Amino acid sequence: MVERVFTPTRDLYSPKLRARTSVELIDIVVNHEPSTPQRRKPRAIALISGGLDSMLAAKVIQQQGIEVDGVNFFTGFCVEGHTRAIRSSGSKPPQRHSALWAAEQIGIKLQIVDIATEYKDVVLNPKYGYGKNLNPCLDCKVFMVAKAIELKSSDGSNYDFVITGEVIGQRPKSQKKETMPIIARDSGAEDRLVRPLCAKLLPPTLPERNGWIDRDQLFDFTGRSRRPQMALAERLGITEYAQPAGGCCFLTDETYSSRLQDLWDTRGRRDYELKDVVLLKVGRHIRPTSEFKVIVGRDQGENNFLRGFRKEFLSLETTSHLGATALFDGSTSDDNVKLAASIVARYSQAKPDEDVVVAITRQNGVSSDLRVCPMLPYEINPAWMVGSSPLN
Repeated sequence: MVERVFTPTRDLYSPKLRARTSVELIDIVVNHEPSTPQRRKPRAIALISGGLDSMLAAKVIQQQGIEVDGVNFFTGFCVEGHTRAIRSSGSKPPQRHSALWAAEQIGIKLQIVDIATEYKDVVLNPKYGYGKNLNPCLDCKVFMVAKAIELKSSDGSNYDFVITGEVIGQRPKSQKKETMPIIARDSGAEDRLVRPLCAKLLPPTLPERNGWIDRDQLFDFTGRSRRPQMALAERLGITEYAQPAGGCCFLTDETYSSRLQDLWDTRGRRDYELKDVVLLKVGRHIRPTSEFKVIVGRDQGENNFLRGFRKEFLSLETTSHLGATALFDGSTSDDNVKLAASIVARYSQAKPDEDVVVAITRQNGVSSDLRVCPMLPYEINPAWMVGSSPLN
């Protein structure tokens, strides 16, 4: 069979081509064939927590020529560095947003999406229950992958698949081989969910089967050891990263979970507001009775932070001696306020036998002084301390 050669001087005047538009004719002359829409390269969205695993997962896929964007979800519970930033002195470097910093290190764009309101139902009613504390890890991962797959890129197009930094066996609740299919199924991502760090231990995903990514360039990491990730980071030229352990979620913390459970128990309902989420992270939480709790600042940074809530809570502050600022949450009977003032005075620089003047300020700004004797350390029942020691 002889291949017919396109000859512009002859073929442009054929009856078949006269019906073509000028744009099509130009395309035929230049390219010798009609133009066809070019499919864009696959594009992925990566969940970026700020930790090493999510950095590596995104980088591994990025190195295969895939355009990768990142997303970090704000739940209110995962602001690592928040309390450190409040308590840090002026001589320390400012706290960075780890997810933003991580995205910058690997050269991807990052969206920060506020899901705090929607996330409340995940915390209060987890389908798969809690982990060791009040962490709804499996439900959390399902929710975040589902939100990620719904996102649009900057040009309004859909992402082709989702990347996570999950490693089989690393987390007892959500990162088990038997829970991996649950996350893919319940999130709606199905086989568009790629876990580059442990992909070889799982069935091939759609991007692998379609040839978008090479399975041979993915990994089979498993277990809690982070040595394989650290070795991979070195290979990829990632020399600085967050400590590869733990996590940013306060719900995994025993102290924080104790305080949240105490909040639910004393209010008689499972609910919270964003200000509760923040305040549970800060100060000493002391509950002498079921009627009230006092939140006492531990240093000047926390004192300053607590003052920002004086329009929402009755506040107490020692004025005769250097000491703490505190917020009062509960029944403001005279006896309760006096007891709270004695507790706050205990954390001042007054000697045990000295009277301390505590300013009591109502939410409307009206203030009055109360002279009290500071409670002695041994008088503070350890059972009063919600999630911490009375010496802290």
